[in-house]
Amino acid sequence: MSSIGTGYDLSASQFSPDGRVFQVEYAVKAVESSGSIVAIRCQDGVVIGVEKILSSRLYETSSNQKIYNIDRHVGMGFAGIQADGRKVVSIARDEASDYRQNYGTDVPLKQLANRVASYMHAYTLYSSVRPFGVSAVVASYNEACGPELYMIEPSGLYWGYRACTAGKAKQAAKTELEKIKASEMTCEEVVNEVARIIYLVHDEIKDKLFELELSWVGKVTNGEHQLVPEDIASEAIRLAKNALEEEDLDDDD
Repeated sequence: MSSIGTGYDLSASQFSPDGRVFQVEYAVKAVESSGSIVAIRCQDGVVIGVEKILSSRLYETSSNQKIYNIDRHVGMGFAGIQADGRKVVSIARDEASDYRQNYGTDVPLKQLANRVASYMHAYTLYSSVRPFGVSAVVASYNEACGPELYMIEPSGLYWGYRACTAGKAKQAAKTELEKIKASEMTCEEVVNEVARIIYLVHDEIKDKLFELELSWVGKVTNGEHQLVPEDIASEAIRLAKNALEEEDLDDDD
């Protein structure tokens, strides 16, 4: 890519002759080099799972989290550059806080996604800045709208999803997501599926150490975004490992 983009990849504000913005494509590559994120919208909520790669056994497992609360009813997870992700989280929190201060109510998820996406898009327009190397997932639940899920890309584009994924194992995870009938499942069932997919697509050769972060928002949490309780997360991880071992045995046969 660098040889093709030479002379046209020095600024995010410059198009190549064939209409490409190479700085944005490089930001997408940064996302594709990170741990995977999987999010599924089911009948009563949304579950987010993130594969947090640990490059050293000396790290505290709870540090540099990749799932955050944005508001009491909104959660965000991301794949990509950790520092960029924290900045996007800060932007989203400011937008949610401003909306509540101005209108006295929770920010609608679509409007929050639009505001954050507009901010990320602005960083693709000027030569003095670079695009965010992050794909961010935002999720919420309320009785009026039900479960909602959006993913914001480095270009500033955002889509609503029934299920979405990003990161180095995006294609493999997407294949697994397409097999799931999430609209017929509950959050408790989807937690197991998210954990199974993350463990299935994890590259044990390149990234042996990783931590699985899980969160949900839905009826089970009374509309508040929370980390999945440790006992439920541990059981989901146990089932995911068992399913992976069974698949390995089938492959050996």
